[in-house]
Amino acid sequence: MMDTLHQMVAWLGNHPAWLSGAIFATAFVESLAIAGVVVPGVAILFAVATLAGQVHMPLIEALAWAAAGAVAGDGVSFWLGRQFQGRLHRLWPFSRHPTMIDRGARFFHQHGGKSVVLGRFVGPLRPILPLIAGAFHMPAQRFIAFNVVSALGWAPVYVIPGYLVGSAMALDLKLPPHFYPVLGLSLGLLALIYLFIFRLQMGLGSDGYLYRRLQTLARSHPLAERIWQTLSSDRPQGPEFPLASIMLTLGSLALFTLWSLLCLETHMLSPLDQATAAFFAPLRNPLFDPVAVSLTLLGDPALLTLLGLIAVTFFLLRDMPAAALHLLAAGVMVTVVTTLLKAGLAVPRPDEVSVPPASFAYPSGHASGVAAMIGLAASFVAHEWPRRRRWMIYGAFGVPMLVIALSRLYLGVHWFTDVVGGLLLGLSICGLIRVSYSRYDRHRLRHDALSLGALAAMAITAACYVWLALPAGLWRYAPVS
Repeated sequence: MMDTLHQMVAWLGNHPAWLSGAIFATAFVESLAIAGVVVPGVAILFAVATLAGQVHMPLIEALAWAAAGAVAGDGVSFWLGRQFQGRLHRLWPFSRHPTMIDRGARFFHQHGGKSVVLGRFVGPLRPILPLIAGAFHMPAQRFIAFNVVSALGWAPVYVIPGYLVGSAMALDLKLPPHFYPVLGLSLGLLALIYLFIFRLQMGLGSDGYLYRRLQTLARSHPLAERIWQTLSSDRPQGPEFPLASIMLTLGSLALFTLWSLLCLETHMLSPLDQATAAFFAPLRNPLFDPVAVSLTLLGDPALLTLLGLIAVTFFLLRDMPAAALHLLAAGVMVTVVTTLLKAGLAVPRPDEVSVPPASFAYPSGHASGVAAMIGLAASFVAHEWPRRRRWMIYGAFGVPMLVIALSRLYLGVHWFTDVVGGLLLGLSICGLIRVSYSRYDRHRLRHDALSLGALAAMAITAACYVWLALPAGLWRYAPVS
């Protein structure tokens, strides 16, 4: 197999015109039922992506071909599931390993439609779940939506590492001594998180294996048990250790560190910045500008401060001083850290608007601010929901994060890497604050007049701020003529 892989890569190196087709075909087979079980698609995709980086194939193009192949592979698997419903156990290799189908069915029943998204990142289940979804009559339109969204998230995870390795080999970069140790630690931490959560399917909730295992270990050590009890919330539905928040903090921080290394110490991501800027520049239009400026104003530090003060007042009236203090701490932390990083790294901004912001570019303050504050708001709301349905809250609250971040790219005041770095930094601070607050989380947020009044005050404040600041914003963010 390795000899065949080397021969294929060597042939593609001599015929790079076939590289896009190879990426598509590899992603297709990796996602295809039955074939994806026996073919080492991950290894092949890494090798092909490395070659793409060596020959300077645009990263966006490589990601697009990989995502398209994944969508097509899952689509064929879904169709096969419809054709063989009730007979999957008779197909090879499921006839010899029936537990594969049983395991996929349990995962599908446990997670429903989002199993198509989660299954992308669970090695043995990736090519099976679309088959299961088709066999269990999942609506085609719903499957297509989950299929496309999951492919867009899957492609960067499996393509970018190999692409970056290939780019580094082609550029022969001279990197500082600290680059490789920090890179190794970041990748090691991310690999552990990926192994525990996705490969081994160790859930982070109280019903997950990893949670129960850590709880058992903590009880066997007095200091660990004290830390566990200290950080666990004392909720009416029972204590809950903030394992998910800890993973969010560690994962986001590791990704931010890795991303910053690649942005600041290499030029690997510069083509991605340039391609993104070139994509958004022609889209500037007087009809779209007011919408984009309004969205970007929603992430202004001044407005986030006003909304934060309203939330602090609400928590104080609700007799939740710890929540108010932690919200203030989040605002101060994200402001100080982002400001210091901007000043210390001194990354110049794109020169696309008439009056560019005075601060430096990396990381995006708008992205880090909305990620931290909206992330905390989502955590407060989601904590009142059943654990299995919290993903819906986080998904809904994630939409304003993304649209505000996209508005910065549309207006041309940030590079793509600035926005991604800001989001990762904000999420790491959000997770850290949530971990600290967990030991004080003893109250339920009621849907009463006080809650509705706070929401109304926030909505009115945001609307008034955007209305008053929009004329100046349109002038400030006007494109350079």
